[in-house]
Amino acid sequence: MNQEWFSAKELINFTGLPSTTQGVHNMARRQNWLRRRRFGVQGRGVEYHVESLPVKAASKLALNEQSAEYLYSTFQDPLAIWIESYKQLREEERNMIISFIVREGMTEMINRLNVSD
Repeated sequence: MNQEWFSAKELINFTGLPSTTQGVHNMARRQNWLRRRRFGVQGRGVEYHVESLPVKAASKLALNEQSAEYLYSTFQDPLAIWIESYKQLREEERNMIISFIVREGMTEMINRLNVSD
């Protein structure tokens, strides 16, 4: 999860949380949530750390986060992409892919990925 700190306004109406900012602040005080002052906001603006929130609300926030977008250039060498992807895998993942390709073949790997020409 990229965002770790949330204002009360961002947290209203999430699963297990109150429907007003005042209710969120009250719950945070009762449950002693980790908080900090909001940067760039005048007054008593605070935000709460995601690990302080109830589990259901934190998991809902994680689901709402947008996934990373991957850009692919048609001018980029496919072999270079494969090598870079392979380097980013853990050793266990590398071994799984290699053993699958050796056992089943590259055609089966492509079929399982549902990739068409």
